[in-house]
Amino acid sequence: MPTRPEELMDMLDDKVVLVTGVVNADSIAFGVARRALELGAEVVLTALERDLDQARTAAALLGLEDVLAYDATCPDSADRLVAVLRERHGRLDAALHAIAFAPRAALSGAMTGVDPAGLEKAFRTSTVSYAEVARVLQQLAPPSGASLVGLDFDAGAAWSVYNWMGVCKAALEALNRYLARDLGRAGIRSNLVAAGPIHTRAAGGIPDFDQLLLAWEERAPLAWDPRDTAPTADAVCFLFSDMARAVTGEVVHVDGGYHAMAAPLRRDVRATDERQPAPTGH
Repeated sequence: MPTRPEELMDMLDDKVVLVTGVVNADSIAFGVARRALELGAEVVLTALERDLDQARTAAALLGLEDVLAYDATCPDSADRLVAVLRERHGRLDAALHAIAFAPRAALSGAMTGVDPAGLEKAFRTSTVSYAEVARVLQQLAPPSGASLVGLDFDAGAAWSVYNWMGVCKAALEALNRYLARDLGRAGIRSNLVAAGPIHTRAAGGIPDFDQLLLAWEERAPLAWDPRDTAPTADAVCFLFSDMARAVTGEVVHVDGGYHAMAAPLRRDVRATDERQPAPTGH
């Protein structure tokens, strides 16, 4: 029977949803938590120990009283989180991986000569941690299955900025496919949402972030608001829901269609001289 529009408002009803990486009210993780609550979910938030005070301030805006400490690069931290979730909730129906890090030197400039220790930390934090969140979900998923969703930035091509984080995201997309393979036996789905550029704390660490915003103005067929996390949050919640019960191993693009365009659709928005030729896309 087709889903009626009014049923969408409780499409996450009775689901326990873990949202990692909450820092402040501007984060995509916060937007996902807000939307999941509106759709009927019971939401559990996590943040790094150092971010707990700030994250709890954001949680209060959602009417949530607590944020759990969780470092997805530390197996012991994952074990403690599983124990708490099992005691308090008994199960976990969905989880959002909203965790990434790279040193500033790895985000712009040449790809060579970057400190290997920083690159290893970036890979462990931004990519390997996705498997760690999957491990948490595996231990708490009900027999009916569960949904793992990660946040991505399209890794199908090289960007003018982003550099080694782009490499980490490419690895994340590969890991997503392998986790879909392994977790499917237990009815657990694994998908990524590749959002366009959004003003978050993480974006603030990307040199020349405005270059990405300009590219979206020139190329995305749909209008893109870099301060609006709601479209991304809606896509994540769809993947959390039973409506996406046969979707796994996917990268869902929520970017105004930017990824599908081969060249700019508009004249260079920086140009003020109408006689200046339009960009060629080369």
